[in-house]
Amino acid sequence: MRIVKEQFLRDMAEAYPKAAGYLVAWVRTVQGATWRSLAELRSSYPATDMVRVSSGRPVMVFNVCGNTYRLIVAIHFDRQMAYTLRFLTHAEYSKGQWKDEL
Repeated sequence: MRIVKEQFLRDMAEAYPKAAGYLVAWVRTVQGATWRSLAELRSSYPATDMVRVSSGRPVMVFNVCGNTYRLIVAIHFDRQMAYTLRFLTHAEYSKGQWKDEL
């Protein structure tokens, strides 16, 4: 699977050092994956949730560092593309404003 905006993840790893190890491992896992569905994705990341945002499109929400952070990604299984959209603290995620922005 190809990751779009991988630099964004490197920037987040620098800004949030606690999450750096997770993000590096996430990139490796996703690049080696050929997921065709949410069910297949959950074989690697069982706690991943699909959320519909205000545009009506689904995004995947990954819990990072024991729910300390959330990584929001649009995954196009048919094209094998993962678009990194947001990296939020748990408090930012809980406010829900990000849903209106996507």
